[in-house]
Order: sequence, then structure tokens, then C-alpha cells
Amino acid sequence: MDTNKKINNAQSGAIYGLCFIGAAVYFILKSTCFWGGIWGVIKAIVWPTILVFEAFKTFGI
Repeated sequence: MDTNKKINNAQSGAIYGLCFIGAAVYFILKSTCFWGGIWGVIKAIVWPTILVFEAFKTFGI
């Protein structure tokens, strides 16, 4: 198996992990109640999907 492929996968996972933590902190700090914090964690998980969807909609794809 190619070792470069393993390294690239690890790097993208680390970047996604850092982005997830940053998004979770942002959304939790913006919440006003407990359930808002839970909703913030859910948003932190799916925000890349929403970003890509909005980009495709903007570009008309």
C-alpha cells in the first residue's frame, strides 16, 4: 500500500478535526440554552455539507 496516501488521509482528518472543534466552540458560544448547545454540536458536524450545497447553488451547478 502507498504510504503517501495514508499520510494525506491523516492530514485531511486532522484538518477536519480542528475545523470541527472550532465550529463547535463557535456555535456553542452563540447558543442561549442547553438545547442550543446540542444544536450547535450538530451544526458543527454538518457545516461542510451546508457550505458545499450553498456553493453549488451559487454557481448554478
